[in-house]
Amino acid sequence: MADKTVAILGATGVVGTQMIQCLEERNFPVGKLVPLASARSVGKTVSFNGEAVPVVEATPEAFEGADIVLGAAGDATAKALLPEAAKRGAVCVDNSHAFRLEPDVPLVIPEINAADIANHPRNIIANPNCATIIGLVPTWPLHKLAGLRRLIVSTYQAASGAGMPGLTELQREMKVVANGGEMGDTSPFAYQLAANLIPQIGSFKDEGYTSEEWKMQNEGRKIMHLPEVRVNCTCVRVPVMRSHSESITAEFDRPISPDEAREALAAAPGVRVVDDPANLRYPMPLDTSDQDLVYVGRIRRDLSAPDDVNSLTFWCCGDQIRKGAATNAVQIAEYLL
Repeated sequence: MADKTVAILGATGVVGTQMIQCLEERNFPVGKLVPLASARSVGKTVSFNGEAVPVVEATPEAFEGADIVLGAAGDATAKALLPEAAKRGAVCVDNSHAFRLEPDVPLVIPEINAADIANHPRNIIANPNCATIIGLVPTWPLHKLAGLRRLIVSTYQAASGAGMPGLTELQREMKVVANGGEMGDTSPFAYQLAANLIPQIGSFKDEGYTSEEWKMQNEGRKIMHLPEVRVNCTCVRVPVMRSHSESITAEFDRPISPDEAREALAAAPGVRVVDDPANLRYPMPLDTSDQDLVYVGRIRRDLSAPDDVNSLTFWCCGDQIRKGAATNAVQIAEYLL
């Protein structure tokens, strides 16, 4: 494969930094790396393959000559700049929400719908929301086995889901709690997160659900090509540094036993089954941080289901900076090669 010129939009943030690390780990054929960020980051460098690469200001002209752009910036920046990159011939894999539900932009989890990558008429491919990725990677093999109808999901999302500001704020708050000081401003969180849970991620939208909660249904329907699937989701910010967790009850067209589910999940790409309650083995954020698999456990029958309803409950955890964002984008880029 010929070496590619790869630009990273938002290269100095948490996800952009992880994208660069993933390119390095996975031996992606990078001939030239172009780290892009705002003007205030110019003068900084990023490390790639043992070299210090200078950060370039993100402007339309900065995308000249780029083959692939990995987007790790916010919605406004993505909307303003990625079409400029696409216009110049680059294929963009974007982690923001800006293009996810556009009908002519594929929304991709490679373990589920890699075939959609080939059809990108706008030269833009969207990365799904982190909680959507972590929940759907283990749900998909069960759908293939029994036909998914409905999901009831509760997410327990780490502070790093709010980027570097979320990580640094939780670290600060834990010190305040330990030392008994004044808490002060808790931005980017609406309330203190340390020693607390916040049952809101995103802004409130229709029916009292937040923007984060709507993503699981709207994005899931598009990714799985299941326009009728129904999702009830509650998203909670928890005082965990890294790695999201989810409790999922899935309803199917056909009966599926916990043993059948374990067998299907054990054979599924991107999944690791950790399900041994007798020995207290189940997925946890500490175990799933800084790696790329979604761990699944606590697989059991849904005791609340009527006799004519086929449903299972399971628990999963995954690193939302890696598989939930950066690694998923790099996997898409690998398919582009």
